[in-house]
Amino acid sequence: MRNAPTILHLDMDAFFASAEQASKPSLRGKAVVVGGLGPRGVVSTASYEARVFGVNSAMPMAQARRRAPNAAYLVPRFGLYREVSDQVMGLLRALSPLVEPLSLDEAFVDLEAGGTAWDERSARLAGAKLRADIRAVTGLTGSVGLAASKMLAKIASEQAKPDGLVLIDPGTERELLGPMTVRTLPGVGPATGDHLRRAGITTVGEIAEAGEDELVRLLGKAHGHALFAMALARDDRPVVSDRETKSVSVEDTYDVDIHDRVRVGLEVQRLADRCVRRLRGAGLSGRTIVLKVRRYDFSTLTRSETLRGPTDDPGVVQEAAARLLEGVDTTGGVRLLGVGVSGLADYTQEDLFAQAQAQAQAQAQAEAQAEAVAAAEPSAEERARAEPDTGPAGGKEPPAERRWSAGHDVRHAEFGYGWVQGSGLGRVTVRFETPYSEPGRVRTFRTDDPRLEPADPLPLVERRPEESGPTPADVEPGASEAGAPESDPAARMVQGSGGQESPDPASRPKSRSGGGGGDATSSP
Repeated sequence: MRNAPTILHLDMDAFFASAEQASKPSLRGKAVVVGGLGPRGVVSTASYEARVFGVNSAMPMAQARRRAPNAAYLVPRFGLYREVSDQVMGLLRALSPLVEPLSLDEAFVDLEAGGTAWDERSARLAGAKLRADIRAVTGLTGSVGLAASKMLAKIASEQAKPDGLVLIDPGTERELLGPMTVRTLPGVGPATGDHLRRAGITTVGEIAEAGEDELVRLLGKAHGHALFAMALARDDRPVVSDRETKSVSVEDTYDVDIHDRVRVGLEVQRLADRCVRRLRGAGLSGRTIVLKVRRYDFSTLTRSETLRGPTDDPGVVQEAAARLLEGVDTTGGVRLLGVGVSGLADYTQEDLFAQAQAQAQAQAQAEAQAEAVAAAEPSAEERARAEPDTGPAGGKEPPAERRWSAGHDVRHAEFGYGWVQGSGLGRVTVRFETPYSEPGRVRTFRTDDPRLEPADPLPLVERRPEESGPTPADVEPGASEAGAPESDPAARMVQGSGGQESPDPASRPKSRSGGGGGDATSSP
């Protein structure tokens, strides 16, 4: 462990919820919960205002609604979060070449490697400047911890929440850690914490007093040695700039168990296609295909197949996933499906002859199916005799209802930019406001209103005139104009109560910290 507090840990405060509050003026200072809104959804992030009611990350969404029924419940907008995360990571990389991202909202930085800090004073100045730069670029806040090791820097950032800076001076670590609960240390979860509690160990100081031999007896050799070292504030792990990606995967949780075997197969094919798109987006390929199935009774099965070489071919991954599914019993119902690729490489190794043969077979099958359909389909004259006169509509089924996810961005041809406050029963309620406007007015439309379209998120911080993209004048919501009539109160949806289920599962990258707080810095 080094002698200067030059390891920095940044944790954005309640990242997802804070981004939503910055984007939506009417939600600033109010309880906001982001996650999957279906019956089986879970909370990704809760704002500090929602945490007052006991809402926390990873909590079932149904439980969160019971605790905070008046909060705004929104579907995640991961495109926006990734864009803001890229801005933050860019600021970190300006400080040092050694940046170790842990998630969209969390990272370690080695300030000494970048020549940014070499002692307590320079480290504190670097941390304060980083917090100011993050606020200026993104409009959000982050908590900064500074220490001589990664473990201590992370503990310091937890103490700094929300929107603060804490520096742990070298030489004070043991005194600081002693009274803290054992759950403070990395790797001590509920099970290990309970095991230590039954042995009479509840604080970090008591871990150090118990001795290494006792910890090895209680927890095993590897865990016991590691935990004893951490209790003595020993942590020599370096900041690693390039954390190797071990796998790429996608999964979906379903509100209602899927029993139809055909639909299960179609879902697996869809997930395989999504997984390959993500794989190609990262410029990777893989040789091990993994299928994950969680059944009606919560039992989870995984099956894998290793190919002869790495691939990023969607057909190959889909075929492998389908073969794996054949060996899984799904008759009782399926609540979650996932497809992943591991054994990653930055190249592909395809059998070109086999691939061409497979494409030829697929084309032949498609042609045969088309011929069979054409032979079985009645002629226009036969359809006219068989079908009754249905009037001008021609008997066509009405188009499927458009889905509007709570919290997502829209643009109306007349009223401008806004976001979906809720939807259901053929209606969608929109609040017209932007990150740069005052809280906007609410209007309700039919879900198939042709003037209403999905829109891309707007930047959280107003761009300068010389920068590209829409300006506030372009996006100012028309509904906020003085004298504009408000929508029929009887048709208005209660905020957050009618949102659609997220198209992606709520098991996404975590965001635990909160937003809003003081600017004071402190040392423990």
